[in-house]
Amino acid sequence: MTTHPSTAEKGAGPLLRAWREQRRISQLELALRADSSARHISFIETGRSRPSEEMVLRLAEHLDVPMRERNALLLAAGYAPRYPETPLDDPALGALREGIERLIGGYEPYPALVVDALYNVVAANRGVMTLVDGVGEALLEPPLNAMRLALHPQGLAPRIRNLRAWRGHLLEQMERQIALHRSEPLRALYEEVAAYPVPDADPADEPSEPVPYFALPLRIEHEGRTLSFVSSISTFNTPMDVTVAELAIETLLPADPATAKYLQASLL
Repeated sequence: MTTHPSTAEKGAGPLLRAWREQRRISQLELALRADSSARHISFIETGRSRPSEEMVLRLAEHLDVPMRERNALLLAAGYAPRYPETPLDDPALGALREGIERLIGGYEPYPALVVDALYNVVAANRGVMTLVDGVGEALLEPPLNAMRLALHPQGLAPRIRNLRAWRGHLLEQMERQIALHRSEPLRALYEEVAAYPVPDADPADEPSEPVPYFALPLRIEHEGRTLSFVSSISTFNTPMDVTVAELAIETLLPADPATAKYLQASLL
């Protein structure tokens, strides 16, 4: 397991160097992007020069450092954190919560949910709750976790007809997030869900007739029929709060006419 540099090294320089190396950017390339010099970048990384607050933020921007880690860089450089981390239930985020509820509520009867950086479900509409009906009670205790719900043997996994393909998609998604955020809690979750047993593929789970899907579908059994969805994930543009930056809205769009017709009929 890779050790997070903030626990292994001290100071903003080593942290910035670790992010630069992970992004596979040379000192010269970073200097050109940040309107600096390779010599200055080298001095910052080795601790010979203390970067200004503006420079820390500029380098973090060009290295695509997540907002939470930008605060850590500022602290390591001797500056106050720039971005607040407001609890989602704080009155200050009341308008955001209301907007989220309206958004996912308006998406019904199709499933939609909102997750945080650890895939904990912070909001879900009735379409999602219908799909998770019948999963193990322990998995429904707060905090609900979307990855555990999907891949746990007592969750949705036994009902997902293309489990191996969908599991591979989810694990690849988590790997990309780990590479971006370098989160040890996220890595621990990944190792947990990746270790869940996977049953042998059943030929009966394949569709009887080929369907021209436009993206990898989630094919899930529900009340004796197989529903097919494709997933879309969106985030907030230019967030100024760590909590908001780490939220993601996932919507499930019907992947075939039969699924759309069934869900539309559920409104009647």
